[in-house]
Amino acid sequence: MRSIRLRILLTCVVLAIIGVGGWQLLPSGDDGEKPITVGTTDIVSSLDPAGAYDAGSWALFNNIYQSLLTFKPSSTVPTGDAARRCGFEGTGLLTYSCTLREGIAFSNGDEMTGADVAFSINRVVHIKNPQGPWSLLSTMKSVEAHGMTVTFHLKTPDATFPSKLATGAGAIVDSRQYPADRLRGGRTAVGSGPYVLKAYKPGVSATLVPNPKYVGAVGDTGGPVDVDYFKTPDDLNTAWRDKKIDVTHRQMPPSVVAKVDASSNDMHVTEAASAEIRNMVFNVRKSSPMGTTAVRRAVASVIDRNKITANVYDSTVEPLYSLVPQGITSHSTAFFDTYPKPDPAKAKSLLADAGVHTPVAFTLAYSPSGSAAPESAEIKRQLEATGLFKVKVVSKEWAAFQKGYADGDFDAYTIGWLPDYPDPDDFVAPLVGSDNTFHNDYANAKVNSLITATQKYSQRGQASDDFKAAQQAVADDVPLLPLWQKKDYVLSAENITGSQYLSDGTGIWRLWELGRI
Repeated sequence: MRSIRLRILLTCVVLAIIGVGGWQLLPSGDDGEKPITVGTTDIVSSLDPAGAYDAGSWALFNNIYQSLLTFKPSSTVPTGDAARRCGFEGTGLLTYSCTLREGIAFSNGDEMTGADVAFSINRVVHIKNPQGPWSLLSTMKSVEAHGMTVTFHLKTPDATFPSKLATGAGAIVDSRQYPADRLRGGRTAVGSGPYVLKAYKPGVSATLVPNPKYVGAVGDTGGPVDVDYFKTPDDLNTAWRDKKIDVTHRQMPPSVVAKVDASSNDMHVTEAASAEIRNMVFNVRKSSPMGTTAVRRAVASVIDRNKITANVYDSTVEPLYSLVPQGITSHSTAFFDTYPKPDPAKAKSLLADAGVHTPVAFTLAYSPSGSAAPESAEIKRQLEATGLFKVKVVSKEWAAFQKGYADGDFDAYTIGWLPDYPDPDDFVAPLVGSDNTFHNDYANAKVNSLITATQKYSQRGQASDDFKAAQQAVADDVPLLPLWQKKDYVLSAENITGSQYLSDGTGIWRLWELGRI
C-alpha cells in the first residue's frame, strides 16, 4: 500500500514539474480549446457602437460589449445585464433609472462606473453618425450618473425605452478609451461582454475568447469562437461543404437551404420563425421620381411577392404585407388590403390620374450580399414588364451603399431589417418615424403622432389599434414596400451543441451558447 502511495506521489510531483515548465505552451486566454468556427455573410461596418446600426456589427457587439439590459432566449422582457436593477420612477414613464452590478471591469481592467454608462449613451447621440443608432434614443432628453446609479430623463413617455437600452445603442464603452466626439478607429474594442475581441480582420474574421472578467446575465461564457466572414452565400456554402466551418448563419444560398434534410445525422438543422424582414425603400425627396406618391403606389400595385419568394428564395422566405411582421404583436395585412394582387391596370390608372409621364425611369440600388442581385433583377423584370417603368439597377458595396442612401443618391433600394428588440415599435419608429434610419426623408405627422401614442402604453397590447393605424398610413403613403419575412436557419456540425439558441427574434447573437461534444 505504501509503495502505491509513493508511486502516486512521485507521479504527481512529475506532473507538477511538467505543468510549471509547460504552461506557457498553451495559447493565452483559451486554455488550448479548439475554437468553434461560425460562418456568415453579414458585414461588420464598425467596431464602435456609435457608428453602426446593422445586423453584422450588432451581432459582434452582443458578444464583446455589455448593455444595462439584455434579453434572455425567447423572452420579450429585458432583464439586467450590467445593471442589477432598473425601473421607471413614478407612473409617467418619463424617468428611468438603473443601478450597476458591483465588480464589472472592461477587458483592459478598467472598472466600469455609472459615468461610463452615461458617457456611452451621450456619445451615440452627440456623434449622431449617419450609420449610427442615435435615432433609437430620440425620446431621451438627458442622462446623468451618480456613483453606480444612472438616471435617464425622457422627453415623452416611452415604455419601450428599456428595450432600446438592451440593444447595441446601449452598448457600454470605456470612457477612457473612446473619444466623446468622434468614432474610435482601429481594429480593437474595449468592452465588458462575455467575449474579448482577440483579433479582427475586416471582412475576413473575428477571433473571440471568453472574458474572464465578465459579470452579468450570462451564466456560462462558453468557449473560444472564430467568426469567418464570406462575401457571398456560395462562398459560405463552399466552406460549409468542405467542413472548414462548424456553424452557418445568414446567409446560405436559398437553393441549398431548401434541400437541407433536417433528419440528417451529419448535421443539426434549426429552422425557426424570424422577425427579419426586407423592404424596398423609396427616396421621397422631391428631386426623385419616387417623391410622387402615385409613383410609389403604382410600384406597390405591380410587385408580385409570391414570385420573388419562389423564384429568388426557393420559398425559404414568406411574402410580407405590412411593416410589422407576423409573430410580432399588432401585425396587420395593410398592404394586402390596399393592393390585394398585382394589377398593372391599376398602376397605369394611378400614374395617369397624377399626370405622370411613363415609363418612369428610376434607380434601384442594392448591396451585394445574400440574394440581393437576383432579387433586384426580379423586381426590375416585374416593373418593366408593365411598360410603365424603366429601372436602372445599381450595386454598391455596403459602406458605399449606406452612404449613398443616406445622401439620397438612389431613387429606391432594397434592404433587410433585423429587429433590435421584440416589439412592434422597432418596426415603426426607426423605419418610418421622422429622422428614420433609412434616411429617405419621409415624415408624416399622423404616423409620428401614432408612434408617440403607442409608446405611452406599458401594457403593449393596448397599443395595438394605434400600431395598426400606423401600418395603414404607411400602406397609403408607401415610403417603403415590405417584400418578405425570413425564416431563420442555423446549420451546425453533428458535434456542436447549442446552435438552436444562437439566434431568436430578439436580434441577439448568443455565441456563448455554442459548445463542442
